[in-house]
Amino acid sequence: QVQLVESGGGLVQAGGSLRLSCAASGTIFSIYAMGWYRQAPGKQRELVARVTSGGSTYYADSVKGRFTISRDNAKNTMYLQMSNLKPEDTAVYYCHGNFKAEEYWGQGTQVTVSS
Repeated sequence: QVQLVESGGGLVQAGGSLRLSCAASGTIFSIYAMGWYRQAPGKQRELVARVTSGGSTYYADSVKGRFTISRDNAKNTMYLQMSNLKPEDTAVYYCHGNFKAEEYWGQGTQVTVSS
């Protein structure tokens, strides 16, 4: 049973920082491409950042220069360091993992940025 569990969300003022974590269990974490998605109220879920099994990264234009995605395969954990947060970053953030046809989602963690 593969499980992805997010943590680290919360309430922060604009300009502040948060670090999200996604802990994986029940699988060989290192072979999965991992990503962070977010969904704001009334909006579609969108890709925020992604890191491949080889360490290549991708960022949505809206977060480039402010967010950093990383992974620690020894700890089966992925991170999202978020800096200079803006109110428009407010959303539920979801951890996602995929390998070939398999994909898994975490339960989500709320990030709220106050102005």
